[in-house]
Amino acid sequence: QSQPTAKRLMQLPGVGPLIATAIIASVGDATQFKNGRQMSASIGITPAQHSSGGKSRLLGISKRGDAYLRTLLIHGARSAMRAAKHKTDKLSRWITGLGERRHANVAVAALANKTIRIAWAMMQNQTEYQPDFNLG
Repeated sequence: QSQPTAKRLMQLPGVGPLIATAIIASVGDATQFKNGRQMSASIGITPAQHSSGGKSRLLGISKRGDAYLRTLLIHGARSAMRAAKHKTDKLSRWITGLGERRHANVAVAALANKTIRIAWAMMQNQTEYQPDFNLG
């Protein structure tokens, strides 16, 4: 908790001291990853892909990598999703809309994926969390 990186990560919705320190312990240096998707894939929270004959199918999350960190991220995302119903920032509006269109567990996995990607950007650039940054 005394680490500046952990304090910055705790600004993310659904990330507390336990998740922040687990990210730092599991990932270490974020510069080892080229982008947030690589970091997310190393944890196993990106969709698995099965392609054949030019058709691409996205399956559930790949579940490769650190199961403990993935579990913590999912629990944190579930908590953030419940709290997002009462907030108006971009991330909260995005996850609320996604939760209305998709199954709740799919939305939670998507939020956990986005959380780790934002965490990568924060660790890579040594920046604070910006709630109204363009989510892309």
